Amino acid sequence: MSLTIGKHTVTWPLIQGGMGVRVSGAGLAGAVARSGGVGLIACAGIGINSPHYNGRNYFSAEPLAIKDELAKARALAPLGIIGVNVMVATTNYEDNVRAACEGGAQVIVCGAGLPMNLPGLTTDWPDVALIPIASSLKAAELVARKWKKAYDRLPDAVVVEDPDTAGGHLGEKLENIGNGTYDQYETVRQIKQHFVDVYNTVVPVIAAGGIWDRADVEYALAQGADGVQMASRFVCTVECDAADAFKQMYLDARPEDIGLIMSPAGLPGRAILSNIEGVRSRDRDLGIRCPSNCLKKCTYKESGERFCIVHSLDRAQRGDVETGIVFCGTNAWKADHIETVADVFEELFGAESAAKSAVSA
Repeated sequence: MSLTIGKHTVTWPLIQGGMGVRVSGAGLAGAVARSGGVGLIACAGIGINSPHYNGRNYFSAEPLAIKDELAKARALAPLGIIGVNVMVATTNYEDNVRAACEGGAQVIVCGAGLPMNLPGLTTDWPDVALIPIASSLKAAELVARKWKKAYDRLPDAVVVEDPDTAGGHLGEKLENIGNGTYDQYETVRQIKQHFVDVYNTVVPVIAAGGIWDRADVEYALAQGADGVQMASRFVCTVECDAADAFKQMYLDARPEDIGLIMSPAGLPGRAILSNIEGVRSRDRDLGIRCPSNCLKKCTYKESGERFCIVHSLDRAQRGDVETGIVFCGTNAWKADHIETVADVFEELFGAESAAKSAVSA
């Protein structure tokens, strides 16, 4: 049941999804890597709550914080597989990719846009596994064609994210989400077959979105996925880097509390909506203009519409759930207690998980 991505193999076919800002930091990523999965640190906004940030140096603080967080995660899981999630839509996307490589990331997962130049940014680090997030065969085809032609490289895996269930920023138009037309596992099978037919190679395809328990994992694997990416399930763990108040939002959430917003990034996002008016009004009430220029395109930066996404995520991670946005997947309401990462792996993969994952420690 192991998963091999590029030159890296983990005991269990699981990638922990990247959750910003600092919801998946060193604590969570290190614990997942130690348990035998791929642990991911979310890079977006990670410098804000770091010793390197003075309120004015967002772009210089971010790479330093990425390297710090990778070092802390590595100390927790010396033999584990640790990587990062980098949003293509961020202004400093390229700098963050390079910082992650310099900091020892073994895996880079890229979403919120197609990472067309990612292999060029990582030329000096050929062992780093490169994984784009896609929601369609067309998106995967575009990335593969560009990478092969320009860099003679193919993705080491592809994450297929289901916009109907995944949390955070979603790579689909708002009007297409939840209309019953998307078939995630048909997309998984199409992408797998595309790499066989066109490139005569097998590329692992990872299912993301709505994966919560062992039945979900087993279903994904039975439908042709080589592994799963899980994020929301790990929020209510001891090791998750979010504040207790953030975790309590999950514990208190009902299915009807979870819904879609339009992010200032121009992408739909799925979040807990019970505090959304506080999120929207906070920056406007205080008259705060764009403080960090974190996104290449941002309606708040350009016109003051909506709210500052990175700082609202940062506030929530620190425990301000009145004016901070809490991203989540559709199944976040299923959280009903705080558990450890080891508990999650035990439930997902059975009694042997603790013994087998010891090799990752």
